[in-house]
Amino acid sequence: FFGDDEMFGSRDRRSLSLGSGVIISSDGYVVTNNHVVGENVREITIALPDKREIKGKVIGADPDTDIALLKIGVTGLPVVPWADSSQLKVGEWVLAIGSPFQLSQTVTAGIVSATGRANMGFAAYEDFIQTDAAINPGNSGGALINSRGELVGINTGIYSESGGYQGIGFAVPSNLAKRVVADLMQYGGVRRGSIGYLRIEKLTPELAEELGVANTNGALVSQMMRTSEAYDAGVRPGDIVVSFNGTPVDDPSQLQRLIADSKIGSTATIKILRNGRTMEVRLPIVSSASPRVRR
Repeated sequence: FFGDDEMFGSRDRRSLSLGSGVIISSDGYVVTNNHVVGENVREITIALPDKREIKGKVIGADPDTDIALLKIGVTGLPVVPWADSSQLKVGEWVLAIGSPFQLSQTVTAGIVSATGRANMGFAAYEDFIQTDAAINPGNSGGALINSRGELVGINTGIYSESGGYQGIGFAVPSNLAKRVVADLMQYGGVRRGSIGYLRIEKLTPELAEELGVANTNGALVSQMMRTSEAYDAGVRPGDIVVSFNGTPVDDPSQLQRLIADSKIGSTATIKILRNGRTMEVRLPIVSSASPRVRR
């Protein structure tokens, strides 16, 4: 139990995390998943395709989207160009590139199964590309590439009952990853829109019937701070948010994304249902390092 006579106590608790990454600039910026980097990381080693292993540092991380930005002191690196992920079509061919089970530079092929997937439980801010390209442990943080060789997503996770590949994988869209990376480069964190702290819930059929509304579309405000911008503007617990700046709100996850993506300093107009009546409320969008809207 004690080992050497001069040593006693617990074993070394350092952990090793393995994953993949994508070089996005010739001067050494690398994108990966936040869960690959982990918390309180002391040392990062990045293995390049030419077998070089370079010490890297964390520039910033965003747990809400599971994106992290790393930097290595190397120049002249090959770069994968960003694609416009909003142009992705269901059925389009894609390639997943990474190092599953430490098998470096593995490429698997599949199609885009769906876009805009949310409520998966991977991250606070979810707007995933779903693909059936094989994604396994070690693929996290790797590239999802379209047929033109452009980066359309950062592979993040899988849905599996066995722990292995079952044909359902998820990637952070390139447009979202690119926006997060820009903030991490400039601020070291992500600046998002906020309307102050409030807790929102999904409308179930039972809640909808109790509140006297016709369907389950919208987001129910269940709790909020009196100091929040939403409260100052007139929003109250029990209100159902049904649209945000003219966009119909289907569920709390969508409302969270709409608020987070709003321009800081702008004014938003939301439509709410209260006691069977429809009301419009204008409220300011303030800056938040991470969204305070919770589900």
